[in-house]
Amino acid sequence: MLPETTSPTARALLVLELLQNAPGITADRLGERLGVSERAARRYVAILREAGIPIESTRGPYGGYRVGRGVRLPPLMFTATEALGLVMAALEGHRQTADSADPVGSAIGKIVRVLPEPVARSVQAMRRVPARGPDADASPATETTATIVEACADRHRLRFAYRLGPDRSPVMEVDPWAVVVRYGRWYLLCWSHTADARRVLRVDKVTAIEVLEATFDPPQELDPVDALERHLSEGWRHEVEVVVDAPIGVLERRVRRNVGKLEPIDENRTRLVGSTDEPWWYAEHLAELRAPFHVVRPPELRDAVRRLGELLTEAANG
Repeated sequence: MLPETTSPTARALLVLELLQNAPGITADRLGERLGVSERAARRYVAILREAGIPIESTRGPYGGYRVGRGVRLPPLMFTATEALGLVMAALEGHRQTADSADPVGSAIGKIVRVLPEPVARSVQAMRRVPARGPDADASPATETTATIVEACADRHRLRFAYRLGPDRSPVMEVDPWAVVVRYGRWYLLCWSHTADARRVLRVDKVTAIEVLEATFDPPQELDPVDALERHLSEGWRHEVEVVVDAPIGVLERRVRRNVGKLEPIDENRTRLVGSTDEPWWYAEHLAELRAPFHVVRPPELRDAVRRLGELLTEAANG
């Protein structure tokens, strides 16, 4: 039952939600759900019709109201969590969620305009998250992601547990600089006060999160995507150096920044430097360069490239 102070418009919108959730519901049942008379329930249905929403009615013992199929979709009712989940799903599958001229971006914009202000701020911040790559992977919890994104926007420090294994979840305090969706994973680029160093963390591994009163200022001219991908290419077990017989301008369009850094040698040759724990994965990316190359180091990468070449040759020979 709604409070007596609830406006007729709010009651009419609740009627719309009831009609969407229970097609064929009667005026008597609507009145019971709203805590009003059957006559009042019919009046709220009339308000919806006056607003141009196609409400169909059927007479008889099995009759009732339902939302008809009009030219325009009727308003949809989302909880805050549902709305944030929808934005996260759109981010993972669509690159233009911040573009109001794009159909998906326009739809997200309509959702934002009717959300409560604190929730709308979180959604708007999430729309500015850089787009993901093509590979799908684990998605983090909606509530956790929303909290982190809002903390990034409000520049509030966070404290949370970070799951490193089944029995290991150390507590960390961080300044959350930005959330980046890349290659199917959600990453948090932050400054860890616990480690006194910059860190890139997986959002899906964050648990027991708490927003602190302390605030911070992110680095000036921070490029979250560039910072993330440079981080992902550094610090792994095998140091990589590859010489490619192609100009750097050509390779910049083909080499992901998380693979490594490109350095020009001369007009026709480029050096690729990085690191990896997975030589086979690195060899697959080198095969995508579509240019001759020579692996300087490590030997594990040379072996992986050799084996990959053998498999491709065998496949070509049938």
